[in-house]
Amino acid sequence: MFRQFFASLIQNTISMAGTALALSAFVLILALFAFESLGFQAGPYLGILTYLILPMLFVLGLLLIPIGILLHRRRASRAAAKGESPPVFPVIDLNSERTRKMVLIFLGVTVVNLTVLAGATYKGVEVMDSNEFCGEACHSVMQPEYTAYQHSPHARVDCVDCHIGPGADWFVRSKLDGAWQMVAVTLDLYPRPIPTPLHNLRPARDTCEQCHWPESYVGDKLMVDTLFAEDEANTELTTALLMKVGGQRGTDSYGIHWHVDPDVEIRYRSDESRMNVYDVELTKADGTVKVFQPRGMPPEEERGEWRQMDCVDCHNRPTHIFRTPSQELDRALATNLLDAELPYLKREGVRLLEEADYPSHEAARDGLAAALEDFYRENYPEVFADRPEAVAAAGSKLGEIFSRNVFPHMRVTWDTYPDHSGHPPVSSREDAPGCFRCHNRRHRTADREAISSDCMLCHSILAEREEEPEILKLLNP
Repeated sequence: MFRQFFASLIQNTISMAGTALALSAFVLILALFAFESLGFQAGPYLGILTYLILPMLFVLGLLLIPIGILLHRRRASRAAAKGESPPVFPVIDLNSERTRKMVLIFLGVTVVNLTVLAGATYKGVEVMDSNEFCGEACHSVMQPEYTAYQHSPHARVDCVDCHIGPGADWFVRSKLDGAWQMVAVTLDLYPRPIPTPLHNLRPARDTCEQCHWPESYVGDKLMVDTLFAEDEANTELTTALLMKVGGQRGTDSYGIHWHVDPDVEIRYRSDESRMNVYDVELTKADGTVKVFQPRGMPPEEERGEWRQMDCVDCHNRPTHIFRTPSQELDRALATNLLDAELPYLKREGVRLLEEADYPSHEAARDGLAAALEDFYRENYPEVFADRPEAVAAAGSKLGEIFSRNVFPHMRVTWDTYPDHSGHPPVSSREDAPGCFRCHNRRHRTADREAISSDCMLCHSILAEREEEPEILKLLNP
């Protein structure tokens, strides 16, 4: 039997190809795993090759071996002379010592194969769940979101914790969705830029609320923003707000997070972008229902489907944050990454970034540095002569700011992705209404009751663009 098996294997092209494929894949998996164990790193592509592609080739090779043997036996049976044909399948007689040895060898090889496949499958899942796989495997497509993620408050939270969450059902669903995304990337079928919002995200109560509990009473939070005027001195200004974060206090709730009170359900209908909100329905625990609608709404069939409000309707960019040029320059000046003593740096930096139109990050870095240098050489030659290093560092910083917010190959610009967690004039876009999508005095019930737009519902303004505000001196004497 042993000799017959190998004879059919050698005489059969399909089985020989399957053996070569399985053996090659097996050796490569072990070799690449050894390289990884020794500390060799080659990015996500090595993991994809080792734990996804090679195991699939290994399984394919194993499947080709019995298929080839079966086809070989059938051909031999048809070509045999008259008389009793040899059996298509081998006869397994465990009373024969040779047969028992064959079975033991087969079981041993099977155990080894299953061990390799189990390890590869586990590592394959681990690779697919890694941040590097999410952000770098499809580098050109995911570069904007991955870059923003790396500079976000959630930079140490794994992608899968928010995009998949716990449980097997959403894991399977996400991987099936990812299969089409792989096809779209391979065939260059994906849109530029990637449209938002994503309509197939897991509900925030299954992901965000693993860490952020709406039932927890948070209270008020002092928020101090350091801003800089666009004057010659880059005057430092301060805005201080007492944010009424709110939450639950006993059976009552208040403040911003009143929206997710367990006793309150809010639904709305909007366009695909969720920038224009039409119907807003409020249902309270006592069964009271109120529907708020603005004037001049589109017809019923054009107002979209009802959506239950959750965290991402306001915090739509909690991680993948794209900022305006003004916001980026304020942050850089406040942390001394830019020299505030360079005259008109805030104004010129904002102007150059807003007007920037470069085909690549490399061109932007060179062009922005040269443009800022030209400004100081022409208008402040003494500053340029005395502080060339500061001017060069500022130009380099402008290129860095551009490179993490604008991605020409994906057509991502400063105003591509709005942030709904605020409102103009402090939101990421002047045309992104944020809170004012609903709190705008236009949404009213049939009895003319409006959704409140009282600023004091969400915050108290302690100081607004002031130099050395008194309130901060009192709070921090």
